[in-house]
Amino acid sequence: MGYDAVYDKMKDECGLFGIWALGQLHEASNFTYLGLHALQHRGQEAAGIVSTDGQTLHVHRGMGLVADIFDAEVLAKLPGGAAIGHVRYSTTGASHLKNAQPLAVQYAGGAVAVAHNGNLVNAEALRSELEAQGSIFTSSTDTEVIVHLLARARPAAAPASSEHLLAAVRQALARVAGAYSLLFLTPHAMVGVRDPRGFRPLVVGKLKGQWVLASETTALDLIEAEYVREVEPGELVLVSAEGLRSERLFPDQRPADRLGRCVFEHIYFARPDSILFGKSVYEARCAFGRRLAEEHPVPADLVIPVPDSGVPAAIGYAERSGIPFAMGLVRSHYVGRTFIEPSQSIRHFGVKLKLNALKDVLRGKRVVVVDDSVVRGTTSRKIVKMIRAAGASEVHLRISSPPTAWPCYYGIDTPTRQELIASSHGVDEIATYVTADSLGYLSRDGLYAALGEDRAGFCDACFSGEYLVEFPKRNAPAAAALRVVGT
Repeated sequence: MGYDAVYDKMKDECGLFGIWALGQLHEASNFTYLGLHALQHRGQEAAGIVSTDGQTLHVHRGMGLVADIFDAEVLAKLPGGAAIGHVRYSTTGASHLKNAQPLAVQYAGGAVAVAHNGNLVNAEALRSELEAQGSIFTSSTDTEVIVHLLARARPAAAPASSEHLLAAVRQALARVAGAYSLLFLTPHAMVGVRDPRGFRPLVVGKLKGQWVLASETTALDLIEAEYVREVEPGELVLVSAEGLRSERLFPDQRPADRLGRCVFEHIYFARPDSILFGKSVYEARCAFGRRLAEEHPVPADLVIPVPDSGVPAAIGYAERSGIPFAMGLVRSHYVGRTFIEPSQSIRHFGVKLKLNALKDVLRGKRVVVVDDSVVRGTTSRKIVKMIRAAGASEVHLRISSPPTAWPCYYGIDTPTRQELIASSHGVDEIATYVTADSLGYLSRDGLYAALGEDRAGFCDACFSGEYLVEFPKRNAPAAAALRVVGT
């Protein structure tokens, strides 16, 4: 049993960071390392940095955590004033070094590196088409499809120029569908782009007059960069010696009905100290907890979170309900991957690696346990039993999101629909399975009311089954159970 098998959460996606300061800084890779460190929560399988000194691209990628891959000696081999970086959790392509990013290649247009957060729903079809035309792939990640489309573009501008890169990116992305926030780096420019629906976040910052792009504002905070704004859905930004310029990538593709910003970013993925889609993640999660207390009150003695992601919502629940907040579960922050399994006599070993219940806090108490989501239900069951074994007289589970009943195809590694407990069980059935005295989920209407946003600005396919971008039917749930909207 591995680490991932025992933590029943949606798997984080990927994180991007880029800085352009050619002629101003000579340690862009150091800033990129720090930025990736702040984005480590978005992917723990692999990381990479590509830097440039204006002449050459310098590349280093590895498996594992950022701090394990990069040290002073490695960073010294990544010179230059511009760099992009990537932390990865595999959503398409296996966990292998060949799939680590950024991908860096040399082609007719010069040297280019690409880093991707998201998932292309037509990658398989495009890959088959490109292979039939003679393309040879070296990885199994969908990002390499973009690299091949880039190489096949025929821009009118001269190779190895900013205009050539822009034109090639436009032509390549005209072929793809799905979710993408992308960074491109050449010795002459850096490009950031977001898909027309804006599924995945990307922000613009400034560091001493130089431009920075990142998946979350927490990466800007660490390097003391100023947050400027989001890259808008469907926007392309080019950073070069001339500064920053922006254009609408596909003006005719801006969806008239709704955007597709991932609402699960606010619920779980983003760090609570980030500003996401113009909102404080911490404040949003507290608001979810307050609304949850209104929708699912229960007499109790304590409100406790499942740390760390459940903490802000539990604070909000305690605030609105008037029930005291306590840390009844303590989390170990030093859990890495483990493939050592003891004998079956040590029950719940996997969860106990991560969490331990405080008996003196819980003994004899009626407890409200607040978590952000239930995926398969296996971990929730173990947590409820752990709290009860610590002496709690009642355990009431409250979830600060609606039931997760549908898989994601836009850059989150979710279980299949059959593995999602809410796809086939009602709330009472789930409560029985996890052995809770009661279970309450935040309603979808309550989610958006707490967020202070209209649902038309977000993708919530994992709750509703309403997919905003069409995808090959063989990869989808059964057609009778599928609703595709807004295409």
